[in-house]
Order: sequence, then structure tokens, then C-alpha cells
Amino acid sequence: MSRTIYFDDIVVGLEFESAARTIGEADIITFAGLSGDFNALHTDAEFAATTHFGQRVAHGMLIASISTGLRSDLDDFAMLAFLNTNRSFSKPVFIGDTVRIRYRVNSTEPSTSGASRGVVRLGLDVVKQDGTITQTGEDTILVATRPKENP
Repeated sequence: MSRTIYFDDIVVGLEFESAARTIGEADIITFAGLSGDFNALHTDAEFAATTHFGQRVAHGMLIASISTGLRSDLDDFAMLAFLNTNRSFSKPVFIGDTVRIRYRVNSTEPSTSGASRGVVRLGLDVVKQDGTITQTGEDTILVATRPKENP
């Protein structure tokens, strides 16, 4: 049974790693349909074979979205909102690659908008099966503080 982790419990330096997920052709086609990004580099195998990548590349934002999903299965933070993401895409992810996410708590600070919540900044690396880091960045989330006991 999982337990809720409140802002008060989150420690700077905490690190965790997600389960792995293999990227399939269906992921890329589905994301293209959802996002409207049908760039040939993602969707046209013949065109992509003529590029310096030599094959189709997963959308960077697809991998960013998958990383968010992998994180949500990993922690039990009492998350109230996803405030920001900042990503750098350094290496491609191809069909058949398997990715996992390494997260670390970079900082915590009480929210200026209310005492019942705090802001947590999570550094991240998206790592392929061979250890290649494909994305780095930081996600900022709003997390609830522990509820006050009723007198």
C-alpha cells in the first residue's frame, strides 16, 4: 500500500528511477495524431532513412510526455499541479529504444500563494537502454503540505 508524500516530507537530494518503457511505432503515430505534428522525420520511414538519423525519430515531446507518466507511477507526492517543465533534447530516441527516467529533488520552497502547499523542482534525465542520456531538464510541481490535525 502506498502512502501519500506531502511537501513537508520531501527532502532535497532524494533520487528515484522509473520503470522502463519501450517506444513503439504506435506511440509515434498516436502522438502525431494527438499533437498534429506529422513531420516526416517522425512519420515517413523512407524520408527518415535519408537523414543523418537514418531512421524515424520519436518526437521529443512524446518522450517528455512519457517521462511524466513514468514519474507519476513512481512517486506518491500529494501533487496539486504541474507548474513548469524545461527540457533539452540532446540525443534521439528511435522505435524500439527503451527509456527510463532518473529524477532527483533539486529544491523545495514554500509557496508564496498559500501555506498549504509548496513548490518542488525535480531534475531529470531520460536514459536509453545503453545508458545514453537523451533529455535533461527540470519539472516544477506544486505539492500539498500535510493537513493540519483538527483540535
